[in-house]
Amino acid sequence: MLFAKLLPREGNFFAMFNQHADRIVEAAHAFSNMVAHYSDLEKREGFNREVDNAERAADRITQEVNRVLHKTFITPIDLEQIHTLINTMDDVADLIQDSAETMALYDVRHMTEEIVRLTDLSVKCCERLKDAVALIGNVSDPATADAALKTCEEIDRLESDADRVMRSAMSRLFREEPDVREVIKLKAVYELLETITDKCEDVANIIEGIVLENS
Repeated sequence: MLFAKLLPREGNFFAMFNQHADRIVEAAHAFSNMVAHYSDLEKREGFNREVDNAERAADRITQEVNRVLHKTFITPIDLEQIHTLINTMDDVADLIQDSAETMALYDVRHMTEEIVRLTDLSVKCCERLKDAVALIGNVSDPATADAALKTCEEIDRLESDADRVMRSAMSRLFREEPDVREVIKLKAVYELLETITDKCEDVANIIEGIVLENS
């Protein structure tokens, strides 16, 4: 028994990364559905619960990765990269939940064109994040490594698009919205949605580092 405990072990981290990415996309789609059906209170609350459920499931996976990490002697990639990747991915799930909660807490009454556009870009970023995560388990293959890097580049482009939408949204908000309370509410929502894409870009940067070091 003692000898077995001393043998090197390798946790199934790539599978857990993929499971977490699935929950991120699940939360993103639920949030998008909430935005699309925002005028229907019953549907809005139902999709909000779906966001919460996906975020809690992502939290459990993050906790499991960190638990296994402390007990694993041999890791498939650098230990610090595993820790940073899973926790940054968890930040994405948290931000999606924060966006949904902020809309409820601030009593946002209607969806603006900018919220819809930022939500769409956030969903696309999350979907591409999932694609990139699925590739890192086989980056020793040159074609897979190249595909991962190209996917990360797509995330970077989507984040840049979100930046442009954000700047335009803020300009329009301060020019056209006369109600200071609405300015405060919408500014907070816009910033959170844009931060989702920022955090996806952070994940992409981590994946790029993993690819370059391990391919």
